[in-house]
Amino acid sequence: MPPPTSTHDSWVPRGHCPLVGWVREGQRPSLVAAHRALLMLLALVAMAVGVPVQAQPVAPPSLAAELSTRRIEVTTAFAGGEILVFGATERLIHAGGDEVVVLATGPSASMVVRQKVEVLGFWINGPAARFNGVPSYWAMAATRPPAEMLEEVERTELRLGVDLISLPQLGARGTQFREALRDLKRADGLWADAVPMEVSGGRLFHARLPVPSTVATGEYRVKVLLVRGGRVVARQELSLDIVRVGTAAQIADVARGMPVLYGIACIMLAAFAGWLGSVLFRRG
Repeated sequence: MPPPTSTHDSWVPRGHCPLVGWVREGQRPSLVAAHRALLMLLALVAMAVGVPVQAQPVAPPSLAAELSTRRIEVTTAFAGGEILVFGATERLIHAGGDEVVVLATGPSASMVVRQKVEVLGFWINGPAARFNGVPSYWAMAATRPPAEMLEEVERTELRLGVDLISLPQLGARGTQFREALRDLKRADGLWADAVPMEVSGGRLFHARLPVPSTVATGEYRVKVLLVRGGRVVARQELSLDIVRVGTAAQIADVARGMPVLYGIACIMLAAFAGWLGSVLFRRG
């Protein structure tokens, strides 16, 4: 007696092909192969005509930096301070690996540099040069000198060096005026390019940028650059404010807002101080 047959179709697995995983029982192998080849051909054609394939995003190099304070207050007793910059990198900090540069700049101002000349035994003001857009404060710290980390073109573009600060010159010509300006700024402690940077644990860094008592008030910008393979691969910009507070701030406000009244008050104060001194030290 023949075995009973089922009235419905049955499905059996045929291998593990991702395009055709199941075929109908009794289906010819040639049809299965043709079906599979057709699906693969359609997939290749879809890729060839430009079906968009999303690329995996590349994570930017890791750099995290911060300031110990975002505000420095200048009073009549202010004798100077510092800008503390600290942070961490993803990789180890060493020569040839990850390296860090910190650059802080203050508000721009105009300066006049005069050359003294001797006339008949007296020193008088001679030729003068005016410089516009001069940073009132400029300080840089780095794990190594930037000239050893970066190409000259990129270092010039980023102004990483006192000799690379842009100084448009008007009036008298000559490099001696520019050199004198750099020397004056360095002597006042307002420009510094050899601030040491300390590294701890291979990835943590911090730098203390000195702030002299004669620092100008305003907004200061701090750039932290991550150097890898001779080029800057990441950067972070921070800001802080240096403001006058107390009596010094009030005197500065009066001098700027009411210069005539401020001048009269100074003359009267000087006259009063002279009269008081003559009374106190009068003889007889």
